[in-house]
Amino acid sequence: MTSTSSAVDRLLDDGSGRRPRADARRNVERLVRAAREAAAEVGGDVTAHEIARRAGVGVGTFYRRVSTLELLLEAVLAEMVEEIVARGDEGLADPDPWAGFAGFAGDYIRLRNELCDMNEALGGSLDHARSDLRDRIRLLVERAQGAGAMRADVTWKDVAFLLVSVSTTAHTLGLRAGHRQWDRNLQVVLDGLRTPEPAPLPGAPPEDANAPAERA
Repeated sequence: MTSTSSAVDRLLDDGSGRRPRADARRNVERLVRAAREAAAEVGGDVTAHEIARRAGVGVGTFYRRVSTLELLLEAVLAEMVEEIVARGDEGLADPDPWAGFAGFAGDYIRLRNELCDMNEALGGSLDHARSDLRDRIRLLVERAQGAGAMRADVTWKDVAFLLVSVSTTAHTLGLRAGHRQWDRNLQVVLDGLRTPEPAPLPGAPPEDANAPAERA
């Protein structure tokens, strides 16, 4: 299992070993939570002012507690990478190899979409964690295939690309993504990988944004 260190602990660690004041910890917790929310909504263009506003603190408090926006985002990014790796470990510990893989796949997609925007904004600092993520995907795929739950003619590298393909924009070809569109896409991918029975699709299909509204 992978040991983890929270973004809050990283930001509060000044090397002295002293326990931070309770109010300082609360403020950093708010900033980390706000940074994750903001990154999920606006991506890598998030600003210190936006994070401070969401956290309910002043910009002065922001810079007293985390020094720079980049330092905050790097700590949040590292925390999220560790969360993905931990989800992989949980999947490998699941007694059902398929359930372990499928559960990881959903968590991975949601977290990855937040990660990519921040990673790009920070110049690719996520690269150092690639080996851990690759290992978890490979092990999960090999385990599911070994149990006969996943088709044997795909490689873990195929699966890595298939999981990324699940992510989608809100619109395409005049169509508006349906509720839980990513979940629907994922279910189609999972059914394509699984042997032998497909599962029901979640959510609703995409809508034609140009079509007239149906009358009740």
